[in-house]
Amino acid sequence: MWFGVQSKECDWRDAARRLSRADPVLAKVIRRVGVCTLMPRRDYFVALCKAIFSQQLSTKVAATLFARFRASFPAGRPTPVRVLHAMNGDGTALRTWGLSRQKAAYIRDLARHFVDGRIRTRKLSKITDEQVIEALVGVKGIGRWTAEMFLIFVLNRPDVLPVDDLGLREGVREIYGLDARPSAEQLKQLGEVWRPYRTIATWYIWRRNAN
Repeated sequence: MWFGVQSKECDWRDAARRLSRADPVLAKVIRRVGVCTLMPRRDYFVALCKAIFSQQLSTKVAATLFARFRASFPAGRPTPVRVLHAMNGDGTALRTWGLSRQKAAYIRDLARHFVDGRIRTRKLSKITDEQVIEALVGVKGIGRWTAEMFLIFVLNRPDVLPVDDLGLREGVREIYGLDARPSAEQLKQLGEVWRPYRTIATWYIWRRNAN
């Protein structure tokens, strides 16, 4: 869900070089995968809506439902105010979107957080990682993992290490030849060598089999 088209180019080559010098095992992955294509996005609200749509659904089904959701709004651009207006109607929008009652409550709560300023769009790029996480987990249906994915794929914060991500833990087990997936604490310790670019290291491990 977080690997969609992004908004502008970024240059992570220096980060890749530093990671390669610091970690010979990761260096092999970096050479195989190539240039990091991680880029920031500006559509904060839309990205978070997509994250909620994608929960506990296959990628294909989530994409279909989210496309219906976006198509309900002018220029395919849902905004918090438009979403709340649609959800306060006769129920047609909810039926069209295919949202469960629970997910509809999550989307409504997300929109309200944006409308009433509990999530301040203009400040998200300026506050710390933990402050972003604190703001986002206040929304129903958004946990720390989703907030960390937002930091990585939307804001491109360079030093995020999502230690609870099973894909990352399995990737670490694979490339380092470990007998079992590392625990969260073990992953934290191993990832110290990747600072201040733990996000980029994570991205490369996720993409280790992409090419």
